[in-house]
Amino acid sequence: MKPSAAAFIHSKEIQQYQYPPESPFKTQRASMTKDILLQNGLYTNDKDRFEEPPRKAKDEEILLFHTKPYLEALRRVSAGNMTAQDLFMGLGTGDCPIFSDLYNYASLAAGGTIRAAELILENRAQVAFNPSGGYHHAYSSEAGGFCYINDVAIACTILKNAGKKVFCLDIDAHHGNGTQKAFIDDPAVFTLSMHESGNTLFPGSGFENEIGTGKGKGFCTNIPVPAGCDDDLYLLAYRSIVPKLLEKFKPDVLVLEIGMDILCGDPLTNLKMTNNVLTDILPQLRDLGIPILATGGGGYTPSDTARGWALSWSILCDIEPDNPMSLGMGGVFLGSSEWDAGLKDMHYYTPAPEKEQLFDTINKTVELVKKNIFPIHGIAD
Repeated sequence: MKPSAAAFIHSKEIQQYQYPPESPFKTQRASMTKDILLQNGLYTNDKDRFEEPPRKAKDEEILLFHTKPYLEALRRVSAGNMTAQDLFMGLGTGDCPIFSDLYNYASLAAGGTIRAAELILENRAQVAFNPSGGYHHAYSSEAGGFCYINDVAIACTILKNAGKKVFCLDIDAHHGNGTQKAFIDDPAVFTLSMHESGNTLFPGSGFENEIGTGKGKGFCTNIPVPAGCDDDLYLLAYRSIVPKLLEKFKPDVLVLEIGMDILCGDPLTNLKMTNNVLTDILPQLRDLGIPILATGGGGYTPSDTARGWALSWSILCDIEPDNPMSLGMGGVFLGSSEWDAGLKDMHYYTPAPEKEQLFDTINKTVELVKKNIFPIHGIAD
């Protein structure tokens, strides 16, 4: 099914903001993604695929998830007025530094995801992609993991308040802890995070026994994969669980966080994956025929991240580059992050002894998730 319209959320305004130079988080990944799309003939500005500028999130929108004291603190520290108490809100740390453009950027990035939700609710877009979004670590009153305003939680709330059943699928390498907490007891928003195990990666959460509470029990699912997980093993776990839950929940909207820190060689994670995994997962999600709000997320090798997001856009839009060779070349395993001749990575093959051990770990995780989640929804294994 070809989407009726797709919106790429971006503007010259948002690309002017950057985190401090020493931060691994590079905001220019979004503009790099646009450049790749332009180079491959995948970026147009018409009724089928159009660019939509983000707007700054309004206070009342931010307060759908965040607390007023936290919002006031974000504004205050951005103006250069920091107190010792702000450290308890996660502000001024190594991963959440304070800088003058902090609030302007965070509110604009969040507003981009909010605008994506509005386009879906207005029936103006079947796909809305904000590569500058995906700040899933922020709690209601605490920053964390480069995240200040949790745009994903806010957008899910807006969609939910409009009467939509929302399935939030997070395939970032890091557990979507802030988003999970936002809906931990809410059956209207199904959160599923598939990530590197908290045993080896920040934020140290997202285990199989975290399944929601109260009325939300069973509407929160975590699939932690081990360090070293490759495409084959990841897809084994994904296919065993995610399609069945999607079919049972029957969402009206899919919110998708596409973190490219899943890629082998990412300096902050430990997975052995390539962006080829997207060519398996994203067409299936696109063909569900429901609106998709997609965001960026992690990804700390900017060139590889941008190429992966360009590939994601092309799949979600069901389009191909003008140059057919560009979807079968290149990738993170060429030994250079400067490769820009293709969107897809080369395949990676895990050595047999390591693969067998990882296979056992993945299978145990799959069986535990099925045991914890499937009976709640009446899904037969």
